[in-house]
Amino acid sequence: MFISPAWAQATGGGSGDFLVQLFPLILIFVVFYFLLIRPQQTKMRAHREMLAGVKRGDRVVTGGGIIGLVTKVISDNELQVELADGVRVRIVKQTISDILTRGESVRGGKDSDEDDKPMLPPSPPASERKSLLGSLFGGRK
Repeated sequence: MFISPAWAQATGGGSGDFLVQLFPLILIFVVFYFLLIRPQQTKMRAHREMLAGVKRGDRVVTGGGIIGLVTKVISDNELQVELADGVRVRIVKQTISDILTRGESVRGGKDSDEDDKPMLPPSPPASERKSLLGSLFGGRK
C-alpha cells in the first residue's frame, strides 16, 4: 500500500480570500484612473474650450504644423485660414492644435470677403524700394 488516502480540506472563510485576490486589481484600476484617464480628460476638455473660443484674427497652428491667420469662421467646425498673402484654405476646426496669438475681437456685422483682408502697411513706390543685396552692399549711388 503505497498510496495514502487523501482527505479534502475544509473550507473556512472563503470570502476573505476573494477580497485579497480582488484588491490588486482594484488598486491597479485606481492608479490607471489617476495617472492616465483623468489627466487625458482634463486635457481634452481644455482643448474643446480652446476650439470654442477661436475667432477671426487668431494666429493658429494646425495639427500638421502649419501656422495661419483665421480670416473667417465658416461654421461650428470649419474655418478659413490664410497661410500666406492671398492663400486661403478651409480647415476643420478640430485640426487646430494651438492658438499662438489672440486677435482683437471684431464687432459689427457679418464677415465678408472685403473685411477679411488683414491690414497691411502701404508699400513704398518702386523708385524707393531696395533689394536685399542692395541694402547689404550699399545699393546704387
